[in-house]
Amino acid sequence: MGDIKTSIEKVHAAAVDEFAAAGDESSLESVRVRYLGRKGRVRDLMGTLGTLSPEERPEAGRLINDLKSRIARLHDEKSAALGASAGGEKPSPETLDVTLPGTPVRLGRIHPIARAAREIVRIFAGMGFSAVYGPEVETVHNNFECLNMPLDHPSRDAFETFFVRDRSDVVLRSHTSPVQIRAMLASKPPLRIVVPGRTYRPDTVDATHSFMFDQIEGLAVGTDVTMADLKFCLNEFGKAYFGPEVTTRFRPHFFPFTEPSAEMDVSCIFCGGKGCRVCGNGWIEVLGCGMVHPNVLRAVNYDPEEYTGFAFGMGIERLSMIKHQINDLRLFFENDIRFLSQF
Repeated sequence: MGDIKTSIEKVHAAAVDEFAAAGDESSLESVRVRYLGRKGRVRDLMGTLGTLSPEERPEAGRLINDLKSRIARLHDEKSAALGASAGGEKPSPETLDVTLPGTPVRLGRIHPIARAAREIVRIFAGMGFSAVYGPEVETVHNNFECLNMPLDHPSRDAFETFFVRDRSDVVLRSHTSPVQIRAMLASKPPLRIVVPGRTYRPDTVDATHSFMFDQIEGLAVGTDVTMADLKFCLNEFGKAYFGPEVTTRFRPHFFPFTEPSAEMDVSCIFCGGKGCRVCGNGWIEVLGCGMVHPNVLRAVNYDPEEYTGFAFGMGIERLSMIKHQINDLRLFFENDIRFLSQF
């Protein structure tokens, strides 16, 4: 063990001298390779570990790794010194041309999903809705039971999510509807809110699905709120987001937290509703909606005989994919600057 310690110190002493003598970047790189390269002196020392006893090897390995770190610091310090020396001379005022263009600064951009969420919130704000936010980790009670999905309800399977380890009553929210529950518990009608945020479901990742996606949901509760109010709001949204020429249609559907429920389609923004490879039949499904189920109102201590309301929910990625003809949802999350810089 004493022999290898001596060898380590000799290598370090020699490295100090050689790094100090390096006068330019080329010679500095040669010294670095001589000590830290694949066939360098530090690698040679690592090769001697096999000659030591099992008890000695851990300590010897630690000393060699420490040597490697010390030599790397010698290299970095010398490289910085050479760089400072090369750039130390500043041009005199006579040689500095202030009319030359400066170094361009690359500015960041708002992510397309965040951009879409802001646009949607702004559209509904014009109709009197306020944006409300809530936690992504929710109770099972808020995520399911207050939304008319008891444990034995078959519709709950479609909204099943990730449970927090060791907690059977805490989940990653599968929709932003629990924030609607929180808002209703905190205030009395009239209420008009939109809820953007990230949600989670154990879906297999492919071109149109992900275990994580963004939603924006809306809720309006008051006296004499009707399906006609819902259709008016969503029709106005469709025209504001996709274009004034867009028309909407509503198809009967089922959601456990609304009754009656519907899916809303918009006329294809690419073919004008004539039918194309994007829409197939002239219509594109964009969101689900309906009148708030009386059981949901009772769960938040609202009297369904006095109050009615409507709710809707849409996937922000889906809306962006439709609007910009994006064929793969995964592009939003891969952080490819070539894709993101288009927005």
